[in-house]
Amino acid sequence: MRGNILITMALAMLATLAASAQTINVKATVPFSFSVGRSTLSAGEYSLKTMSNGQVLALSNLDAKITELVLSNSCESRRASKTKLVFHRYGNRYFLSQIWTEGNDRGHEIPISQREKETARNSSMQEVVLVAEKH
Repeated sequence: MRGNILITMALAMLATLAASAQTINVKATVPFSFSVGRSTLSAGEYSLKTMSNGQVLALSNLDAKITELVLSNSCESRRASKTKLVFHRYGNRYFLSQIWTEGNDRGHEIPISQREKETARNSSMQEVVLVAEKH
C-alpha cells in the first residue's frame, strides 16, 4: 500500500514538472557565430523550438538548413518584458545561455559546457541580449 502511494506521488510530481515546462517557438537573427553544447553554429537566422517534454531545444539555422538539438533546464526570473536570447560573451566567443519568451517568468537555460568553462578561465564574461520574435 505504501509503495503505491509513493509511486502515485512521484507520477504526480512528474506530471506537474512536465506541465510547467515553457514552450518555446521563436525566431532570431544572430549576427555572430556562437557555441551551444559541443557545437559551434554560424551567424544567421534561427528558429528555436521546444520538443518532446520541453527540455530538448531544436535550433535550426534557416539559412544553412541545419538543426542542432540541445538539452536545457527550466529557469525562473521576473516576467520577461520581451522575447530574447541571452548569450555569454568572452572576448569574441559567444555561448547561448538562456531563452525567454515575452510575458513568461519561466525560461530555458543551457547548461554551461566544458568549452565555456575553459574559455571563462581566461576572460571576463559579458552578457549579450538579442531580441527575438515570438511565433
